[in-house]
Amino acid sequence: MELLFSLVVGVLTASGIYLLLRGRTFPVIVGLTLLSYAVNLFLFSTGGLNTDAAAVIGESLTPTDPLPQALVLTAIVIGFAMTAFVVILAIRARSELGSDHVDGQQGEAGDGR
Repeated sequence: MELLFSLVVGVLTASGIYLLLRGRTFPVIVGLTLLSYAVNLFLFSTGGLNTDAAAVIGESLTPTDPLPQALVLTAIVIGFAMTAFVVILAIRARSELGSDHVDGQQGEAGDGR
């Protein structure tokens, strides 16, 4: 279970970093989102990956720590708000600059970018 979980976090992190290094705004936004999912899963795993533990203290001998769950819930809400803000910012930059390149450079007219 831990191996699968760590592989998923690693793949999400690698995919997010790869997309962050792209030259367009939409892959950068998706990369930031994937990276935030990876961080949320990592924070969630710090509470322990117990499949048979109760979420309420007193129901089992090894209860699950509720603090990482609260942190992840807060991070999901903040991440959603920041993603919406960055999408609106990218749409406005595209309309004002006429290009969606992150570095401000425009491609040639026929190169498909």
